[in-house]
Amino acid sequence: MTRHAAILGCLGPVLTAQETAFFRDVRPWGFVLFKRNVESPGQVRALTAALRATVDDEHAPILIDQEGGRVQRLGPPHWRRYPPGRAYGRLTTDDPLYRREIARLGARLLAHDLSALGITVDCVPVLDVPVPGAHDIIGDRAYGETVAEVATLGRAAAEGLIAGGVLPIIKHMPGHGRSMADSHEHLPVVEASRAELEAVDFEPFRILSDMPMAMSAHLVYTAVDPANPATTSRDVIGDVIRGSIGFDGLLMTDDLSMKALKGDFESRARSALAAGCDMVLHCNGRMDEMKAVVAGTKPLAGKAKRRADAALARVARSPEPFDVKAALARFDAAFEGRFAA
Repeated sequence: MTRHAAILGCLGPVLTAQETAFFRDVRPWGFVLFKRNVESPGQVRALTAALRATVDDEHAPILIDQEGGRVQRLGPPHWRRYPPGRAYGRLTTDDPLYRREIARLGARLLAHDLSALGITVDCVPVLDVPVPGAHDIIGDRAYGETVAEVATLGRAAAEGLIAGGVLPIIKHMPGHGRSMADSHEHLPVVEASRAELEAVDFEPFRILSDMPMAMSAHLVYTAVDPANPATTSRDVIGDVIRGSIGFDGLLMTDDLSMKALKGDFESRARSALAAGCDMVLHCNGRMDEMKAVVAGTKPLAGKAKRRADAALARVARSPEPFDVKAALARFDAAFEGRFAA
């Protein structure tokens, strides 16, 4: 049956009757979990199963933001703490390949945690390259301060997730590192030249353009489109994301409820899809907003459906062999126990 081009959230740790009926009716492509939705491993497994049952699809994607550091929806006492992206780039070593190994290992451990819960998509890696003076909304979430660091460790993280049966999402395309404001609260405007953007901001996404999914940035890039944020800009999506960067995977919006976007939720969803996004993401679980978002979406079809199907085809049905105990020992040794459970 047809699915809507939307990823939606729910309000609590169990589905309400209203949510169940709504999801059965609108059949979103996927779902997203936040801290409000998680209490214990058994509860999360029951919730992911219940969400999939509403769309009658055992492979319906379920997303979470589990980066480590400040952005970690699963945490103690049931799940271990993980370091932020920058911690991998700061590992003391003369061998940059060691940093890459540990970044992949950390993501492989994350995938092990997530797949056990029925979560199949992690909104990682962050491929933003922060510049001096930028807002700390990215900050230590970035793997480093250069294209080489961000792209190398970002690919390592993506590979670790894929090996564990979890899909990565590269974000925030085409680059959030120059933002001087938090797009959760305000619309950031980036005034760097196109040449600067191509050389720094866009380059990590170009290097990882083979990844299955990406998330758009709610930022205005005046050198490309001075009027619209990337999420609703035909110029940014067509000329930069699909053109210069060469990304042909599934492009989803960042959360439509963020204050960087203007207008009602129906128009936000409609504008994002009209600009070239394949999928809209709405996270807070508010029913009134979700109904408006769905009203602005359309059934998944054409190129968007092809990209969605291709993304899900990348999920490894059998994760690579993995010695969890040995992996945890090596990971904890790399960080001298600072992030041990």
